[in-house]
Amino acid sequence: MQFLKMLFWCLLAFLAAAFTLGNWTTVPIRLVGGLVADVNLPLLLFLTFLLGLVPTLIWQHTARWKLRQRLSAAERSLAAVSTETSAYVAPVQSVTPNTQPTV
Repeated sequence: MQFLKMLFWCLLAFLAAAFTLGNWTTVPIRLVGGLVADVNLPLLLFLTFLLGLVPTLIWQHTARWKLRQRLSAAERSLAAVSTETSAYVAPVQSVTPNTQPTV
């Protein structure tokens, strides 16, 4: 399985390098104030990819953090309830039924 994972990442890196070499052109971007920036197309695509990925990652990490906090709070309350109930439980005495009838 490790071999397939490494093969996948190598293939992905090769495809990214081939795309970069095949599309190495400059793209003019008009900025505020009449400025024009010439940016390479692969760099522009990478920046737009990061622009979409970073907010999603931040949202996912905060959601996981909130869920961990809720889970730890639930575990603490469960531990507190279990210690309280174990302190109040009376020991169970075994009662053996009388097999001989009393007259």
